[in-house]
Amino acid sequence: MKSSRIRRRLVGTAAAAVLAGAGVLVAAPAAVAKANLLAIDKVALHDIGLKVKVTYSCDTGMNHQLVANAVNLNQPGHDVSIAAGTLKKEKLVCDYSDHTAQVIMRAPVASHFAKGDKVKVTVFYFDDEGFSYAHAEKVSVV
Repeated sequence: MKSSRIRRRLVGTAAAAVLAGAGVLVAAPAAVAKANLLAIDKVALHDIGLKVKVTYSCDTGMNHQLVANAVNLNQPGHDVSIAAGTLKKEKLVCDYSDHTAQVIMRAPVASHFAKGDKVKVTVFYFDDEGFSYAHAEKVSVV
């Protein structure tokens, strides 16, 4: 008789622990699940190439930069116009929340972009060890 009471108490205690653990998971902040995300909001012409408005979120303590690359899709062949830009880690606010930033992309001398061009823009995080992650891509007409 005593062993069945002990079993019931153990089962009850285990069930209470499982429910308490589930409650902690449900109450955990949702912001943690959305860190290190990127979204391209807008691509526009800029006097030295292009600019892209990006919405981003990142983990606190991250040691990375935000990189943007663009390719002009209107140009067939090998001489395709390109542009690139970077936001250094000091310019990023990494607190799990969403933030917006403008990345100015410079085009090399031989590259050019004009109103009506179709461009493919890619943004991603790049860390000190050479890894890139959280890629976002968008085709847009400037």
